[in-house]
This record gives sequence, structure tokens and C-alpha cells, in this order.
Amino acid sequence: MMTTPFKGGFTPVAEEITAFDLDVTGRIPAELDGRYLRSGPNPLSLDDPGAAHLFLGEGMVHGVRLRDGRAEWYRNRWVRSAHVAERLREEPRPGPVHEGIDFAANTHVIGLAGRTFATVEAGARPYELDYELGTIGPCDFDGGLTGGFAAHTHLDPATGELHAMAYYFGWDHHQHIVIDPMGTVISTRDIPIADAPMLHDFALTERYVVIYDLPVTFSMAHMEKGTPLPYAWNDAHGARLGLMSRATGEVRWMDVEPCWVFHTLNAFDDGDQVVVDVVRYPKRFVDARLCQGGAPTLDRWRIDPASGTVAATRLDDRPQEFPRMDERLIGRPYRYGYTAVAHDLVDVLYPADTELEDLPDDAFDNTLIKHDLERGVQESRRFGRGAYVGEPVFVGAGGAGEDRAEDDGYVMAFVNDPVRGAADLVILSAQDFTGEPVATVHLPARVPLGFHGSWIAG
Repeated sequence: MMTTPFKGGFTPVAEEITAFDLDVTGRIPAELDGRYLRSGPNPLSLDDPGAAHLFLGEGMVHGVRLRDGRAEWYRNRWVRSAHVAERLREEPRPGPVHEGIDFAANTHVIGLAGRTFATVEAGARPYELDYELGTIGPCDFDGGLTGGFAAHTHLDPATGELHAMAYYFGWDHHQHIVIDPMGTVISTRDIPIADAPMLHDFALTERYVVIYDLPVTFSMAHMEKGTPLPYAWNDAHGARLGLMSRATGEVRWMDVEPCWVFHTLNAFDDGDQVVVDVVRYPKRFVDARLCQGGAPTLDRWRIDPASGTVAATRLDDRPQEFPRMDERLIGRPYRYGYTAVAHDLVDVLYPADTELEDLPDDAFDNTLIKHDLERGVQESRRFGRGAYVGEPVFVGAGGAGEDRAEDDGYVMAFVNDPVRGAADLVILSAQDFTGEPVATVHLPARVPLGFHGSWIAG
């Protein structure tokens, strides 16, 4: 019998739902005008080969439309790759795919130039969605993509340019891609990389693109054995960080202690040095197994290009994931970050690590954490064991100017209500993080744990 990670909070839903005029407890701030969208893997069938690995389930996007203090609608829709369309007895959506990789993107959903895109890594292209989450088709940005795209992108708040780092097992390089605010690819740069390493995320500062070249690489041996995702920890590869000048494209590499990083919190230039905050694992994908390699911590790298050294410090010992911040400060100095602890994610990513035995109970609860990086303190918002919680997304309050506090805004996340057996969209005040929610939108269905999402203003 095939084992599957799609259990507990990750158990997929079996149908698409559309619901209007959702019930709300509290009051939705009138300034919240837009869509909260979140993606994740939701296999059509647990008998499919893709259900053997968390990263390979067909993507489903969940969305809530907020406007004028109301929750107008909730929708969930599978991304229609050709396979998904066939299984749903629909016509495939036209569009260009890369190297025959037609995958129902399952990792992130972003807005750009008035359009909506579901994204994924490893050589596939994004899928464009319409406003109501229907699938338009795979997208290469009018021929601008020469290969695939990336799961994670970072938008420069000063230029409006969207940066991405693409990789593919058949390449001898990674590719840095820049898309302008109109949705046109304006730059691609190939960066030579040995061993075809996985690259889930990267970092952006005003001067640099920070590239993670870490010891999880494509494994032909595992591919020949039929491993669903043939990437494995590779002691021979080493670990390094690359500072690529945004002005010239020149890359300078610096060695770091071997580790793995899925996600960046933020990065910024600090004088001549570069600060990068990440969720860091000691190892990952040992023997190509997602659940092997130790628990993550929130760490800071301080890169000194003059000496070619990287100093690491620990920001928080607790296992946590899905770091987010006020994205109006991407690549700039910042104070606050937000992360999540989902008990069911612990069971998938690091279920048997003996080092976790000494951690407090709240490390295994369903918790959102607010980090004050200036003061070195945290606030924790616990939801309870049955209320699995997803990634926290920060949405700034209205207004601007130097007097606006960085945490003047809201934190949104899907949270399971175990009593109703359905999800809520919980809206917290970032400045009253442990207080009562500003509003709780009661959805008509369960939202499985997933990956990443965005607030896309109306």
C-alpha cells in the first residue's frame, strides 16, 4: 500500500466550492479591499503517483474576496494542467510548457500586472488564473521565459520589478529572471552551477541577488529507482552563498556551514555587509526523504564581502516555517517578521528528531509567531492542537509616510476550526497580535494545510 503525506491537516478536499456572503465574526476593516489567495498540493486521488510526495500533489488555490467590510466569496479551484483537465473531463488549456513539464502548479500564487499566477519550481512554467481562480493556461510571459520559472519571487518595492531564480535538472546553471511591472521579462542571466542543486528560494537586497547553492542536488540514482522527487542530500557538493550584483551580474561566492533553506524571511544591505534572515535546517532530503535532516530554526547570516566570510547567529530556537514580513520592505532594513508552527507540518518534515524532546509544548502546537528583530523578542498566538494554521500573510493598513509604524496592519491566515470541521480566515491586528481577532471569516469547507499565498489588492 502506498504511503502518503496527505493525512491529518494535509488531507485533500474532494470538490470545488463557490460560496457567497460568508458569515463573519467581528468586523472586517473596510480598507481591506482585495483577494486573499493561498495555494497548496491537493491530489485528485491518493492513488496517483504524485500523492507519494508532499511536493507533487496537483495544485489547488483557495481564495476569499473582501470588500466594503464584507466577505463576498470563497472559491477553491484545481489548477488545470492537461492531466487535471483530463481527469475532470475538460478540454486542456492552451499554452507553452517547458521540456514537456505540464504540472498543476502547487506552491505559490501571486499577482502581477493585474494578472494572477500559480507558481512552482524545477522547470515548470507558471499557470495563469482568471480573477475567479479559473485556469487560463501555462504562461511564458509572451515568450520571455526561455525555460521554467520559480516557486518564490521577490518584488522590489522601489522599482516594481519581480525577481525570480529558476532551476531545472537538465541545466548546468540557474537563471535569474526580472519581470517589469507590466509583466514583460526584461532580463535573464544564467549563473553556472554544478550538480543541478535544488533552489526553492533566494533573497533580494537593493544591491544584490543572494543565491543559495546548498547540498541538495539532483540524483540520477534516485531517479532510476523511481523516487518521486529525485533530489537528495549530497555531502560532496558543499554549501555556499552567492552575491550577484544587480548592476553588473558579477557573482561572488562565500562558503557556509552545510545546511538547507526552503524560505527567506528578508535580506538587506547593512553598510558594506549583507544581512539575510532564513529558516535554516541542518540537513534535508537525506536519502531523498523529505522527513530526514533535523528541525529548522530562524537564523541570520551576516555576509562580509570584504573578508569573504559569513557569520551565523540564531534568532529563534523553535522549529517554525513559512516566514513572511511587510513586503513593502523587501530588501530593506526591517523590524518585524511572522512565522508559523503547524503540528501536522512537524509530522511531515521532522517527525522523529530526538533533539525535539526538550522543546516546550508550544513548539508542537498550531501557533503564529511575531518576531521583533530589533528587540529580540517574540509574541506567540496559539490556536490549539486541532486548529492547524497556515502561513501568515501581512497586509499593511492604509496610509503611508514616515510616521506609519511597520506593524500597522493585519496578519491573515487560514485556520482550521475543529468544531465546525471547516476553515476560518482569521484576521489579526499585527499590533495586538495575541488579542482577539479583528475579524474571523467562516468558510463553508475545510482548507487543507498548504504552502504559500498572497494578498492581492483589489
